[in-house]
Amino acid sequence: MRIATWNVNSLKQRLPRLLPWLDERRPDVVCLQETKVADQAFAELLGDQVSSRGYGVAAHGEAAWNGVAILSRVGLEDVVRGLDGAPGFPHPEARAVAATCGGIRVFSVYVPNGRTPESEHYHYKLAWLQALRDVVAEGPSDAVVCGDMNIAPTDEDVFDPEAYIGQTHVTEPERAALAALQALGLHDVVRDRWPNERVFSYWDYRAGMFHQDLGMRIDLILAGGSVPERVRAAWIDRHARKGTGPSDHAPVIVDLDEAPDGDIGPVVPPPSAPARRRGGGGGGGGKKVKLPQSP
Repeated sequence: MRIATWNVNSLKQRLPRLLPWLDERRPDVVCLQETKVADQAFAELLGDQVSSRGYGVAAHGEAAWNGVAILSRVGLEDVVRGLDGAPGFPHPEARAVAATCGGIRVFSVYVPNGRTPESEHYHYKLAWLQALRDVVAEGPSDAVVCGDMNIAPTDEDVFDPEAYIGQTHVTEPERAALAALQALGLHDVVRDRWPNERVFSYWDYRAGMFHQDLGMRIDLILAGGSVPERVRAAWIDRHARKGTGPSDHAPVIVDLDEAPDGDIGPVVPPPSAPARRRGGGGGGGGKKVKLPQSP
């Protein structure tokens, strides 16, 4: 079974990229985030296209903002939209959908950004993560939490920790909330598979961040129960970030039981983009790279 997660940053904008990608990678389960369409619009836009490819759909969206979905061709049972007990800002947002696919409980989540440390949205993010942990803790243990977590788990998951000082995504409370979720027995399968690799899933559109490989790893697949021992490949599809009209996120893929394409990931930086020296930002004499915007 191939499971993938992808923040598409607008389903309408990404449709010309998503459909060929489905045909190329042939995932059995796809978790989408930031679809930015209401459920009826999702069905009108994508319904026939995915059903002809054998996928059932569980969507939870809202117009212009947020939005998550699960596409599955290995079953789609016990669908739950939203998180029981989750806070709103001020009203509940379309940030989570869950379903049982091929015997695994699958969560597609789009964690709040947090905006700035100690802001109201930051505290909303932490409360939302606690609600997610509470729901996942109810079981079953054979589960995967997939999506844009808007947290880089460690300093190794950003191109330069000093560039993120004073920013969200890297603060201790955010990382502690993510660790509490993982403490339920969830494994970060990409990092487990590639413990010492420089590998990112998000690159800002501006300032040539992707071409310089100045990114961060905030899109995760966390697997629990018997799922981690079934992993045969876990990688980030960096090629999907290239070309015309990409999302600013790349898909994350995990293959269970067998790896149809072999162990092909992650795609490490090209020779023109060597790993940055910590604190040195962009290299080349120690010139620092400033963030053009928060992800």
